[in-house]
Amino acid sequence: MSYVTPQDFTRKMIDAGEAKVFMATRDTLIRAFMAGAILALAAAFAVTVTVQTGQPLVGAILFPVGFCLLYLMGFDLLTGVFTLAPLALLDRRPGVTLGGVLRNWTLVFFGNFAGALVVAVMMAVIFTFGFTEAPNDVGKRLGGIGEARTLGYAAHGAAGMLTLFIRGVLCNWMVSTGVVAAMMSTNVGGKVIAMWMPIMVFFYMGFEHSIVNMFLFPSGLMLGGHFTFLDYMLWNELPTVLGNLVGGLTFVGLTLYATHARTAPPARVQGLGVAAE
Repeated sequence: MSYVTPQDFTRKMIDAGEAKVFMATRDTLIRAFMAGAILALAAAFAVTVTVQTGQPLVGAILFPVGFCLLYLMGFDLLTGVFTLAPLALLDRRPGVTLGGVLRNWTLVFFGNFAGALVVAVMMAVIFTFGFTEAPNDVGKRLGGIGEARTLGYAAHGAAGMLTLFIRGVLCNWMVSTGVVAAMMSTNVGGKVIAMWMPIMVFFYMGFEHSIVNMFLFPSGLMLGGHFTFLDYMLWNELPTVLGNLVGGLTFVGLTLYATHARTAPPARVQGLGVAAE
């Protein structure tokens, strides 16, 4: 059978986290760069489809193609390692330390950012004919997204920051579910179907993904968005990273680990000595 049981795929999660902690710096950066670049291309694709069709649902349905490709090629997103790497530490794998986990997160963050930024520059060139013309319709939409999802949050003050954080939490709840879902099957078709569903949910709902935003906001700045890099960092990227960490680790990594890797003893019916249903 191609289905992998929760107990087995939870072990795969821990093994994957351990492998990422010990991965060489070069390999970590290359895999993170490619993951950021491919996800950025998928985001550009989804925005283009949305603008051309006027149907955001169509863009959301098609966006997961990028996530599926990068996962199947073994590339790494920050959202995924937020969930997986700490499990190896929690499971007390030999040689895994907090410093090793933080090293992995840092390398993946910068690798993802570099990959997304390269694609942002490329797409800005395309949308403006090498910066010789005003942005086309897709370019204008990207600039508008940057404004709405920085200054729009800032206009609400603390309530805007809370909303941004919660959207980051919900995003990686879904994205990390997609990462784990790919481990539920041993064939490519099963992996793709399982990944597709939660990724589509996060994108259509407008949740905040730190790596997608590494493309959307720098490209928005290059395409005439009326916000600053500081606005982007303070009113989107940094709170989103924190929300992604909390969402993926709390609602996916730790819950699966707690109930499938560290399963509690079965309940007993008092006086009967048999396990309760």
